[in-house]
Amino acid sequence: MNSRRKGKVGEREFAALLREHGFDARRGQQFSGSPDSPDVVSDALEWLHVEVKRVQNLNLTDACVQAEGDCGGKPWVVAHRRNHAPWLITMRAETFFNFLRGVLPPEDQQQPTEKSKEQKV
Repeated sequence: MNSRRKGKVGEREFAALLREHGFDARRGQQFSGSPDSPDVVSDALEWLHVEVKRVQNLNLTDACVQAEGDCGGKPWVVAHRRNHAPWLITMRAETFFNFLRGVLPPEDQQQPTEKSKEQKV
């Protein structure tokens, strides 16, 4: 399988994984690598830039530099996996700590939980 095709397959795989976990997601329109053309698009995750890499030997530093350059100021993650391996997520430590503190996702972008749905009823 050539690398471009493998990249497309990886983007579709990761979009499917997001859907399995309750997030609307699809492969983005690939133009020139910009905030307007992320690898995976999700209305629920529009505040986050997702860079997807499906390769055996990933240069993680280069992938993070690409994500940073394409993110348009949004927080970014690199979703990556090798053959026969689980998906991994790489992000800046600052982004990780903002998740832990509840700063991310932004309050107006958070998915309602089952408990919060029940409280509104």
